[in-house]
Amino acid sequence: MSTHAKRERLLLADILEAEGPDAPTLCEGWTTRDLAAHVVVRERRPDAAGGILIKQLAPRLERAMAEFTAKPYEELIQLIRTGPPRMSPFSLKQIDEASNTVEFYVHTEDVRRAQPDWAPRTLDPVFQDALWSRLERTARLMGRRAPTGLVLRRPNGQTAVAHKGTPVVTVTGEPSELLLFTYGRQNAADVELDGDKSAIAALHEAKQLGI
Repeated sequence: MSTHAKRERLLLADILEAEGPDAPTLCEGWTTRDLAAHVVVRERRPDAAGGILIKQLAPRLERAMAEFTAKPYEELIQLIRTGPPRMSPFSLKQIDEASNTVEFYVHTEDVRRAQPDWAPRTLDPVFQDALWSRLERTARLMGRRAPTGLVLRRPNGQTAVAHKGTPVVTVTGEPSELLLFTYGRQNAADVELDGDKSAIAALHEAKQLGI
């Protein structure tokens, strides 16, 4: 069974530990401490984590984030490393893989690429294929707020339509980079954009691309 989620979990914990609690991230307004707290709340406080998407639960999420942000940073890192409690759905390998592979990959890059000395990371083809499979299934969800038509294209020519409309912008890159682009990290993703210049500019500036 694939263990991409487990690998990305450990990489995320390692880089959070290495950068310390006050390093910047690509998540606007969040330091590494805030990001670590978010990961822990998402796995250990499902009653509050729903506030990410459900407005009525937002106050509960804010309280949970404040609670975990106040914890010792080393404790947060250890909670990420050890993973969710046994009774959590995330403790099931299938759910962990489906729910956390992309989550942990994106957040690892949120930390890495916010640092001035970051360097590109080489990902194996099997992982890239796994990310592409996920991207194909979720492209329309991720691109639903795009201000232009949006087509995602791998270097091998495989494509996925993320948003129908005109003018159309085609974004080309490895699946890992396309994922970062559709998750709202447009300016940090290593991709090439082809299309009308004003449409490309609008796509880069879109604050609501992704979730």
